[in-house]
Amino acid sequence: MEERLFSLEEANSLLPVLEPLLIELSRDWIFMQRINEEIRRAHEASDRGGGSVFGTSYIESAERVVHFLHRIQELGVLLKDPGSGLCDFAHQVGSRVVYLCWRLGEKRISWWHEVETGFAGRRPIEELD
Repeated sequence: MEERLFSLEEANSLLPVLEPLLIELSRDWIFMQRINEEIRRAHEASDRGGGSVFGTSYIESAERVVHFLHRIQELGVLLKDPGSGLCDFAHQVGSRVVYLCWRLGEKRISWWHEVETGFAGRRPIEELD
């Protein structure tokens, strides 16, 4: 699948659609991370009748996570961290592609970074050239 390119305006206009998806995804993702160790132990003990009181909840959360991941991917957004809602939007600047960078809780896209640098290389959108 070809990477979708966004203008800053297009990316910002997607935030009201993206934000509720990320809130729900983050909730399930964090829950799954919290009980992962118990689920691992239950899996290891499955041949001895092991289980977990969280088994059904874990599976339901996993199904919702997959649903939200697909929805976000369909939008063309690159989800970098489901727990914090960190996302990138591919953006053309001259002959190169950079990422507009946004995280759940931010009001608008105010950061960007080179494809190779990631979050650590975030720079203010005013420096985008």
